[in-house]
Amino acid sequence: MASLSSARRRQVHRTRRLAVLLVTIAAGLGVLPGVAVAAPAGQQLNAADAALLNGVRLAGLWEMPAGQMAAEKGQSAKVREIGAAIATEHEELDRLTVEAANKLGATIPTDPTDEQKGWLKEMQNATGARFDQIFVTRLRVAHGKIFPVIGAIRASTRDPIVRKLAEDANRFVMHHMQMLESTGLVRWPELPPAALPAPGNDGLLAAASANTGPQMGVSSTVVWLVFLAALGTGGIATYRMLRRT
Repeated sequence: MASLSSARRRQVHRTRRLAVLLVTIAAGLGVLPGVAVAAPAGQQLNAADAALLNGVRLAGLWEMPAGQMAAEKGQSAKVREIGAAIATEHEELDRLTVEAANKLGATIPTDPTDEQKGWLKEMQNATGARFDQIFVTRLRVAHGKIFPVIGAIRASTRDPIVRKLAEDANRFVMHHMQMLESTGLVRWPELPPAALPAPGNDGLLAAASANTGPQMGVSSTVVWLVFLAALGTGGIATYRMLRRT
């Protein structure tokens, strides 16, 4: 009996030491600067929430240098002014995006896509009025593509951190579109058409027709369809517009 009791006590002591070790490690991770911890159970990111974080982050990674380039080499004073403003505001939006990702334990991009790098190179090789036109066209189309995605995710997300980021992003993107449009260089007839989701039980159009009120939701599939459709139509329209300059 004594031997059995002693074994039990040793087991209890080992369990307690293990628990203390785990608590110490967890506490250490919590105070390390820059460490992104996983989201609490039940709050994991779905595809739509991840799309917002990645999309806003990628937008900032190429539009910040694009704005700085416009501030330095834009032909018109208006384009130089708008370029500087967009670069500054994207720095703030990028900071908010990184903070949200850290709170959610999400991994976000650190470099622009190859396509975005190509747009930056295109701007670097352009001068004068052609640069101004490329800058306004590229950024206005890009903002127009992500704008409906932000709205759809703001309407459907269950996560308060993502909801707040969507509201901030919506404010910045709207302001950037207005500034770009104020240059008079936006070619309205050639902008890509609105990418509406296909009708269905979980679609925006079906939900609106059914008048579901506050219960209306947007599935992640719909958000991705809107996003991909916008990318496709936006790329074609941008190519056509720039080919004419």
